[in-house]
Amino acid sequence: MKNNYNLRSIAAKAIGQVLDQGQSLSTILPALQKNISDKDRGLLQELCFGSLRVLPQLEWCIQQLMAKPMTGKQRPLHYLLMVGLYQLLYTRIPPHAVLAETVEGAVALKRPQLKGLINGVLRQFQRQQEELLARAANNDSRYLHPSWLLKRIKLAYPTQWEQVVDANNQKPPMWLRVNRLHHTREDYLQLMQQAGIAAESHKDYRDAIRLLAPCPVTDLPGFADGWVTVQDASAQGCVDLLDPQDGEQILDLCAAPGGKTTHILEAAPKAHVLAVDIDEQRLSRVKENLQRLRQHAEVRQGDGRTPQQWCGDKQFDRILLDAPCSATGVIRRHPDIKWLRRDSDIAELAALQGEILEAIWPRLKSGGVMVYATCSILPQENSEQIAAFLQRHADAKLVETGDLQSPGKQNLPHPEDGDGFFYAKLIKI
Repeated sequence: MKNNYNLRSIAAKAIGQVLDQGQSLSTILPALQKNISDKDRGLLQELCFGSLRVLPQLEWCIQQLMAKPMTGKQRPLHYLLMVGLYQLLYTRIPPHAVLAETVEGAVALKRPQLKGLINGVLRQFQRQQEELLARAANNDSRYLHPSWLLKRIKLAYPTQWEQVVDANNQKPPMWLRVNRLHHTREDYLQLMQQAGIAAESHKDYRDAIRLLAPCPVTDLPGFADGWVTVQDASAQGCVDLLDPQDGEQILDLCAAPGGKTTHILEAAPKAHVLAVDIDEQRLSRVKENLQRLRQHAEVRQGDGRTPQQWCGDKQFDRILLDAPCSATGVIRRHPDIKWLRRDSDIAELAALQGEILEAIWPRLKSGGVMVYATCSILPQENSEQIAAFLQRHADAKLVETGDLQSPGKQNLPHPEDGDGFFYAKLIKI
C-alpha cells in the first residue's frame, strides 16, 4: 500500500521550521511523526537530524551546483535539495529511489513545475560528487559548526578543539542508568548478555552502562518495569555528586524532563523531593517518568529566580541546579542547537544562571550541598560562573570538583563516553 504522504517534503518542512522559525526538532518531530507509518518514523528522524548535523557541507554543495539560491516561497525546495543530498551522501537508500522520492517532494510542496530543477541538481551532484567533496574537505564547512561557535570552542580548548568538534559531529552513544532498587549494575549486565545485547559499564558513574549498538527500549530487559532508564552517562554524574540521603529535603531545580529527579529517588527512595521547572509542558514528562518508575515527588511549575513563589521560606538539605544553558555539550544529540543558538545568547544565559544561583543559595541549609550543573562546554557558563559566585559568597566552599584556580569539573563529549557536561559541588559553611 502506497503512503499518501511524501517523507522528503515533510523533512524539508521540518528543517525550514528549525532554520527559519527557530523551532527545535524535539518540539516539531513528535507532531509530524503522528501522521506517518512506524517504519518511516526512524527515517524521518534520520533525515532531519542528519541534514542539520552536516548542514554547512550540504549548503556549500548547493552553492556550487546552483547559479542563485532559492529564496522566498521557493525556500522549502532548497531544504528539499538538502534532504536529497544528505540521502545520497549518508544513507544506503538506492540513488534511483532517492531521486524519485525527492523529486516527488516538489509536488507535495506544491511546486510541481520545479521537479526538473530538483532532478537536474541531484543528477549533477552525482556526476561531480567526488570533486565537490574533495573541495569541501579543504574549507571551513568541513567542521560543520557555525563560525561563532567554532571560535569559542577554539578559544576555550586550544589543544582539544578538534576532538570536541569531531565528537559533536558524530551520532551519540546510547547510555542506560540501571535502577539500583531493582538490580546491581553487574546483575543487569548479565541480563543484557542473556538478551544478546552487548554493553559495558562506565568507569566513574556507578549506574551507567553503554550499549555497543543502540537498540529499541522495548528490547531492554525490564524497561517497562522500571529496571532501567535511557540517560547519558555525564547526566548521571550529577546525582553521584549530589549523594542524596533518605529523609532529606531535596530540590531538583530545572528538573524537566525528570531524568535526574528519578535518579535521586533511586539513590534515596525515602528522600522528600521537590521537582521544579519553568516549563509547564515539559513538567508532564517529569510526571510520566515518575509514573513509569512508580516513584513519588512533588512537582511544581516555577521560576528559579523567584523561589518564594513556589516554596515560601522552605530550606533544603541538598539542591541540584541543572541550570538553563547553551546546551553546547549535547550537540551530537541535538544538532539543531548549532543553528538555533546565537553568539549573543551566551552572555544572556550566563546572566540568567547568575540570577538563579543568587536566588536559590539562601534556600540551602547551613552544611547543605548544592550541585551546579550544565550541559555546556563554554567557560562563561561554567568555571567563570562558579569563580564569580565563590568570590561573592564567603559561605560557599567548593568540594570534590576542581579548585579555586579552575573551579568545577568539565566533561567534554567523547564518542565512547558521556556528553559535554559541567559540575561544581558547593557546601554552605
